[in-house]
Amino acid sequence: MSRARIRGLWFAGTLVVSLLLMLIPLPAPIQPLKPYWPALFLLYWSLESSDRVTLGLAFCVGVGADIFDGVLLGEQALRLTALVFIALRFRSRLRFFPMWQQTLAVLGLLMNDRVLLFLVRVLGGEPMPPAAYWLSPFVGAAFWPFVFLILDDLRARLRIHEA
Repeated sequence: MSRARIRGLWFAGTLVVSLLLMLIPLPAPIQPLKPYWPALFLLYWSLESSDRVTLGLAFCVGVGADIFDGVLLGEQALRLTALVFIALRFRSRLRFFPMWQQTLAVLGLLMNDRVLLFLVRVLGGEPMPPAAYWLSPFVGAAFWPFVFLILDDLRARLRIHEA
């Protein structure tokens, strides 16, 4: 199998895994702590391989997440497109931050994502969410170093490097 094909399969496989991780049910008390996996994986790829991650890809992954999750069509597509836009805009800075600063930047991006979700849902007529609604970005930011290091290590072990 050619290197380009392996790179493409690895890239697509990680995005599919992120969508599957999103579908894992959790008990009701810890459901608000569930990180937004597609955002974390798309952030990783937008930092490591900006030529592969585009706004169109983020939109398509978001529509897929909408379909899998059964929410308003376009809700997650909007969120992921905004997240990837900001990540690509500041990619040159974010890539070279130390891990603790990168984690804080990811927290800011995930909080922005949560604010967008809040606006969409409240303007759609849903009641105000509970305080635990705002915990998910903090959990996602706590997972960021692990997601980044695991994906980077697997990419290095498989010798998948961008040309």
